[in-house]
Amino acid sequence: MRPRYLEMTKINQVNLKFLTYECQATLKLIEIGGILPYRKDGNIFKNLENALPVKDSDYYREYTVPTPAITTRGSRRLVIGKSGEVYYNSFQEVIY
Repeated sequence: MRPRYLEMTKINQVNLKFLTYECQATLKLIEIGGILPYRKDGNIFKNLENALPVKDSDYYREYTVPTPAITTRGSRRLVIGKSGEVYYNSFQEVIY
């Protein structure tokens, strides 16, 4: 039996044009180096469940995607790898 960390994960893809306005706006803020609204934005995403391809421990960063009508941080996230790959929420790879 292969160790879990070597298993290949099938990652679904979603086209950027199908993402919510809030998600697209957050991506734009990240791209231009804008001020992000949550203090945890840009923190290391540890990939503890190996939902994404296994990389160095500081490879991925996570960002909050605001959820309309709630005042807390919510659960919607973007995760961005050092090579520029982007993953959304349930770890769908965002394609441009």
